Amino acid sequence: MSKKLAQDVILKPVVSEKSTFLLKENKYVFKVPLKVNKIEIRKAIEELFKVEVEEVRTMRVKGKKREWRGRPVGKTPDWKKAIVKLKKGNTIEELGV
Repeated sequence: MSKKLAQDVILKPVVSEKSTFLLKENKYVFKVPLKVNKIEIRKAIEELFKVEVEEVRTMRVKGKKREWRGRPVGKTPDWKKAIVKLKKGNTIEELGV
């Protein structure tokens, strides 16, 4: 089994109203590939941002149907969301608001 790079596991941070509220609880939200698991996400966050992770929660987000002039033309792809809670005293300065 090949080792995954941290940059391949963490695709991008999710910036939304809910994710900014979660920053107060020291939780950060990231978009990750569908095939990665919680252990790989934890290792990637710790390697990329040099912080200690307390908990990782994941969920699949279903893609939405797309319409053009009232006709269905396809759908956006499904993706996976990871909510990462850091241990007390750790923060990710690059993502802080």
